[in-house]
Amino acid sequence: MNKVKIIECPRDAMQGIKSHFIPTEAKVRYINALLNVGFDTIDFGSFVSPKAIPQMRDTAQVLSQLKISESQSKLLAIVANIRGADDASKFEEINYLGYPFSISENFQMRNTGKTIEQSLNILDKILNIATQTNKEVVAYLSMGFGNPYGDPWDVEIVAKWTDILSKMGVKILSLSDTIGVADGKTISYLFSNLIPQYPQIEFGAHLHTNPNAWHEKVDAAFKAGCNRFDGAIKGFGGCPMAKDELTGNMPTEKLVSYFTANKVNANINPLSFETAYNEALKVFFS
Repeated sequence: MNKVKIIECPRDAMQGIKSHFIPTEAKVRYINALLNVGFDTIDFGSFVSPKAIPQMRDTAQVLSQLKISESQSKLLAIVANIRGADDASKFEEINYLGYPFSISENFQMRNTGKTIEQSLNILDKILNIATQTNKEVVAYLSMGFGNPYGDPWDVEIVAKWTDILSKMGVKILSLSDTIGVADGKTISYLFSNLIPQYPQIEFGAHLHTNPNAWHEKVDAAFKAGCNRFDGAIKGFGGCPMAKDELTGNMPTEKLVSYFTANKVNANINPLSFETAYNEALKVFFS
């Protein structure tokens, strides 16, 4: 039986909520429920400026209350600069440092306030920090499937940046459809061409989508050889640094249903998933 990794992203689901601060205790309850489900990794928080992402200012407090020893899931924290990487790397419980690298100059400035050249330098230093602290880096190639900001975009540009990041030592590269513009044809083309060229890289799909397009996107990525998928329960969230109307995350329940229907092992415990799903409704609708 084929196996896939599902990375659940409560951080991505929560970070764009600006109307109120989700209490730390609610985040802890939710993420602890997610830790029981069987997800490969939980993208649980970020070490970024609280001015930029106020919702994530309690990431360290949340981490201190997680029941990690009872779970097989690994933890990923997003970092946007050297300071964030230094802060996150001090926590032994964190396995992965996630770094958003955009091939759009405009979006990189909007997202991290840095140029692409500056971001490459930061990524290089984050890779060194990860090596020294026994972490792995997950690089997100944002605008991986298209660009609404006027910068040049085509599949050759994606291939060029994949090659550059590979030579820097990136071993996990998640192609990110930051604003939900990807279609099945583009997804299929990129994964089916890149995966064989870079066997040393684990490619992931971080797909944002509207409710009608999820199946085409997941199906195209999986059939093209991608076995790592990011999701968020009910598709909550989206990138707060992208367009104003947020395109939702890939709904995790859709991923689970797709892989179940295709007899693919995603290591998900159905009862624990239902519990976490219900906990999500409390967090996002209370």
